[in-house]
Amino acid sequence: MSADPTGAAGETVHRRLKMLDGWRAISILSVMAAHMLPLGPARWAMNGPIAANGMAIFFTLSGFLIVSILLRDDDVISFLVRRFARILPLAWTVLAISFLVKGQPTSVWLANFLFYANLPPFWLDNWSSHYWSLCVEMQFYVAIALTVAALGRRGLMLVPLGALVVTGARIATGTDVSIVTWFRVDEILAGGILALIIHGSFGDRAPHWLARVPFWLTVALFLLSSRPELPWLNYLRPYLAATMVGITVMRPIHALSPLLESRAAGYIAQISYALYIVHHFTLFGWLGAGHGVEKYAKRPLCFAITFALAHWSTFHFEKRFIDWSHRVAKARRAKHLTLVSE
Repeated sequence: MSADPTGAAGETVHRRLKMLDGWRAISILSVMAAHMLPLGPARWAMNGPIAANGMAIFFTLSGFLIVSILLRDDDVISFLVRRFARILPLAWTVLAISFLVKGQPTSVWLANFLFYANLPPFWLDNWSSHYWSLCVEMQFYVAIALTVAALGRRGLMLVPLGALVVTGARIATGTDVSIVTWFRVDEILAGGILALIIHGSFGDRAPHWLARVPFWLTVALFLLSSRPELPWLNYLRPYLAATMVGITVMRPIHALSPLLESRAAGYIAQISYALYIVHHFTLFGWLGAGHGVEKYAKRPLCFAITFALAHWSTFHFEKRFIDWSHRVAKARRAKHLTLVSE
């Protein structure tokens, strides 16, 4: 496996990470806006496509991160500990509170807590319907961990094949967008393909070819790739999202790169997971009651509550679990090095 062609200088790696944070901020703001605000006249039907675009970017970043991590360190146990510590505490806590309030049956608790609620016959609650994406994520974590456990790092070379199989299934069934894993996980796998390209798994030339792709044309096609009027372009959405992100990793984009690398974008990215978990719950009860002006006049309060809770959760509640997972991973690494040296 070739060395990372963009990782020769620490400054380049640092810029790449800031760039990815910028995309993470764009993805969460797109999803929140689509869920919480009217985006243009109703006849334009913009909310659904913008939410789909935001999730495509989010999944691309997830796939890129996960494959990059496993390329560097194929310790599957450490990987799962870090991922579960990142996802489970907040997700389970919020679910438990909402399910207790609503008195959900055991079947709904199990499906959501074990992250298969997005699969037929579906067990998603309307308050936590956005958890479908966590189900896709968690199922991918387990699948990629089992693959690497069985085959080592070379198992990651199955990622492109998996992406093509899922996209092929979407084409065969005419599924332009879905919450079911086997019709959606190609967006995560496309991010994994990007990681393989960036880290040199397909040779040193592939990243440089990626850098030459016209950026703004890719953006235009990506924005159109969630329109129901263009179903054929929907099948390319995973790869357009990965290409768009990948170009900015490889080269600066005038006017956009400073925004992606900004301090504000970095902060939003840092609290993005908590923003995603919390925001949907503010759309119900009194905050979500009413119609028209009455309903949307409360939206600033929804945003304020979401950001306040996300800030507290990220820097106080979630942090202790994440720190613990890092200690576990560090201890496993130290133990491995000791055994190797002996």
